[in-house]
Amino acid sequence: MANEGFEPLNSPGGDTHAMSRRPLFPGPLTLLAFSLILVLLAYQVYQWAREWGLDVNNPDAQPRAVTPRGDLASDEKSTIEIYEHNRSSVVHITSLAARRDRFSLDIMRIPAGMGSGFIWDDTGYIVTNFHVIQGAAAAEVTLAGEKSGYNAQLVGAYPEMDLAVLKIKTSGKKLRGLPIGTSSELKVGQKVFAIGNPFGLDQTLTTGIISALDRELPSDTGVVLKNLVQTDAAINPGNSGGPLLDSAGRLIGVNTAILSPNGVSSGIGFAIPVDEVNRIVPQLIRNGRVTRPVMGITLASDQTAKDNGIEGLVITAVAPKGPAAKAGMVGLRSSPGGRATVGDVLKECEGIPLARVRDLHDILAKKTPGDTILIKVERDGEMREIKIVLIEPEFFQPDLPPKGN
Repeated sequence: MANEGFEPLNSPGGDTHAMSRRPLFPGPLTLLAFSLILVLLAYQVYQWAREWGLDVNNPDAQPRAVTPRGDLASDEKSTIEIYEHNRSSVVHITSLAARRDRFSLDIMRIPAGMGSGFIWDDTGYIVTNFHVIQGAAAAEVTLAGEKSGYNAQLVGAYPEMDLAVLKIKTSGKKLRGLPIGTSSELKVGQKVFAIGNPFGLDQTLTTGIISALDRELPSDTGVVLKNLVQTDAAINPGNSGGPLLDSAGRLIGVNTAILSPNGVSSGIGFAIPVDEVNRIVPQLIRNGRVTRPVMGITLASDQTAKDNGIEGLVITAVAPKGPAAKAGMVGLRSSPGGRATVGDVLKECEGIPLARVRDLHDILAKKTPGDTILIKVERDGEMREIKIVLIEPEFFQPDLPPKGN
């Protein structure tokens, strides 16, 4: 059947050039109509913009009038005053590591870490965390508002409480130490203020409250830090060694650690209580180390006491001419059959029950040579109270056994 009236474009009888004869550009009327549509559309968009509040350029635009703020709130004034009054006492500490130049073989000192610290007194002593300068070949202390640092000398360190003291010479520059508060009166909920250098950002102030007291936290040195102050003031890397202040601007702690899964502030920070700092720092300045006072006794291990069914600390020996000996304390005694019998068993010290040797060490760690302590001992089933004056270990010279012939 024939396809009448239909010719494909590529058929011999078809017009294969029909498309090429159409004009390539629209005519003038088409362009005019299209332009008119664009103008109308633009005008409509302009009207919509004005209706919707979208600003257009205005050559007469001027700054808006400033609304008077009024006076600052009293707590804001207090915070500003605390910061302004104490910021100059907070320093930036850079620990330096020694590295040998591979070309010249010269020893270079390069930055190894950063932390914070604060001025202890006007003679140039600086307090910081031990872990801030741990393993460093040297350290630099940069004062508030200054760009170059001072070479710092290590005076002493006490890793057990993560504290260290540095000394700088400032050529007559006046230094101001922070006012000292007390941590024995702190209450959960009171305001605290931390000033430091988180991430190297100098003179940063954060605020919060005391979240808890008497916290314990394992330190990087392997010891357990005790009696810590917990705060929710933001503390980040670089805040270590900086001061924690109360609302009177007094030092109440030294920021030392945070509890965080990712290394930044999670609202759980810890500070060494100032009562510990005020006890340890003077010893470091005097002697370069912390000296635990002694009683002049030797104790059995906790396990030995437990194995023998004894509650308390068993004194095995009393050093001749020591404080305990002068107070009349006795250690293990020999029975007629040659069997050792228990002498004194320590039950309490300063009213605190003694269940472990560590308990006594913790109490003595808060004492200084010359302090008098009250202890309660059990001897032959009777309880006795004894006062002992503690002394420094180096001042105690026990009698040596006679040399054999």
